Amino acid sequence: MIRFHSFYPWHSNGDYMHLCNEKDLQMLPWVKEFNKFDLYTKNSELPDVEKLKPYYQSLIDKYCPGLLRW
Repeated sequence: MIRFHSFYPWHSNGDYMHLCNEKDLQMLPWVKEFNKFDLYTKNSELPDVEKLKPYYQSLIDKYCPGLLRW
């Protein structure tokens, strides 16, 4: 996915198909599906970290309870 998701000529226009192997062709539908969620999702405005913190903190508390040691 990482390899192809920004390679728009390939997954949007069908360019470079002559360079694809079987694995690339199997990945194409998944790249197109992922693109629905990635394309135009970037925002120039920074998120309000303090507003988002309770949500993400609850996920951390749920899935990584206790003290984490890195």
